[in-house]
Amino acid sequence: MIGQLAFRNITYRPWRSTLLFFGFGVGVAVMIVLLSIGDAMLSQARNEKLVGGGSITVLPEGLDIEVMKTGGIGGLFFSIDHASFLYHQALASPRYRGEIAVVAPQIEGRLLYVRTADGQEFAVHASGDIPSATEAVGAAPEIVEGKWENDDGDRRWAAPAPFELRNEIDHFHLPSDSVANRDTWAEWHYFNVLSPDRKRWAFISFIVGGDVTGTKWGGRLGITLREQNGTTRRFATTLDRSRVRFSTTDADLVFGDSHVVVLPDGDYEVRAAAREESGGRGSISVALRVHPAPYAYFPGVAMGSGGFVSGYTVPALRASATGTLCVDNRCEQLNDAQSYHDHNWGVWRGVTWDWGASRAGEYTFLYGRVYPGDTSASIPPVLVYLVDSLGFRAVFRPKMISYEDGRTVTTAAGLLRVPSRASFEDSRGDDTLRVEMTVEDAIATDTRPRRETKDGKGDGGRGDPLGSEKSHPYFIQMKGTARISGRLDGHVLSGAGTGFFETYR
Repeated sequence: MIGQLAFRNITYRPWRSTLLFFGFGVGVAVMIVLLSIGDAMLSQARNEKLVGGGSITVLPEGLDIEVMKTGGIGGLFFSIDHASFLYHQALASPRYRGEIAVVAPQIEGRLLYVRTADGQEFAVHASGDIPSATEAVGAAPEIVEGKWENDDGDRRWAAPAPFELRNEIDHFHLPSDSVANRDTWAEWHYFNVLSPDRKRWAFISFIVGGDVTGTKWGGRLGITLREQNGTTRRFATTLDRSRVRFSTTDADLVFGDSHVVVLPDGDYEVRAAAREESGGRGSISVALRVHPAPYAYFPGVAMGSGGFVSGYTVPALRASATGTLCVDNRCEQLNDAQSYHDHNWGVWRGVTWDWGASRAGEYTFLYGRVYPGDTSASIPPVLVYLVDSLGFRAVFRPKMISYEDGRTVTTAAGLLRVPSRASFEDSRGDDTLRVEMTVEDAIATDTRPRRETKDGKGDGGRGDPLGSEKSHPYFIQMKGTARISGRLDGHVLSGAGTGFFETYR
């Protein structure tokens, strides 16, 4: 009876019945698809090979998650730059200790090539992780035989001692094959130290210059002493390469009787001695122990194209210096004086930059950008790097620095206008930062090669071996105060302090 009624209803309204059947079929099909997708997602969520255990997976930006699952050309060369820094300055840092229980860095199925002693080559897939961390997130493999535990390399990667960290990021380099004119290569350790009354300071540079892969290179130790709005004294000594020792595996640098040495506790021992330039009779000797604040460092960045290479790292963004600074045999004792240390390498002829580093209350910030000698290159944005007592805090990228040239300094060519104030600002989502700098003192150095004039006094150029006839030949070194404001993670950002800044005019 029911079947007869259904048949008659279909024959009575055939088009309506067909439409209902079609709609019902589509609904069932959609439900099947949704259930299949849900089952696949649940299966993937439980798949250790996809997520590597734990609750959250962090992947390189822009990587298709399916590439991680199936493998593909887009997954051959992916990487997370400065992964070790990201590990202990962000994910595993003390800042998030109450929110993140454990972090397990892992590499899955990386394509490598193994070459045997007889010259055969094989393509292999290799994986890497830190055993204790992988086990803690529930992704440990089943061990059939042997041991699977942390070794010393795992410890150095995840929790390097201060001594190991300094040598890892502060060692010297060799010019790459892309550098055509290796005579323009230079690399140096730079330190500055500020007196307790903030009226006197010293810039100390240990510079290795020239083609260090050949025989035409050497060292130059330079020390600049400055009294605020007063006198500038420059001391220097040049050394043959036979008296210079540098290493691509550690940060130690020997310049004859002077040196920079990383001590077992991670502090720097800086000893330097030089004679006054330009025929002066004075002398200087420095014996300092520079103590970097924990977590306050910039891990380093290297960029390059078309033969241009520029590398930079800051092992001691916030530091204190203790020791003696002796000028003309009169010594001053420094105790926990404000200090700073960075390291530069690359091709520098014709290169200019904006740079600065300053304390700002509980914060310390670093900013900078490099202008290659190629004037057709685009102007890069400014990089601003902010830290506090727990390390890395934020990165901002302002498009420009606004300078107010309200000061003048005297040069051999006459008066030169230099900055009296500078500022920049940026927003990243809800986070904002504004930095305002007030210049209290400035000195200008003519970086062009020295040319003799009729009176025999020269034109003011200092004969900088990396100088050039660039449009902004004067290197401006400034000291002043910086004030930061804005909001970060919903909290007010505020602080002020003393710092050093550089630009060109």
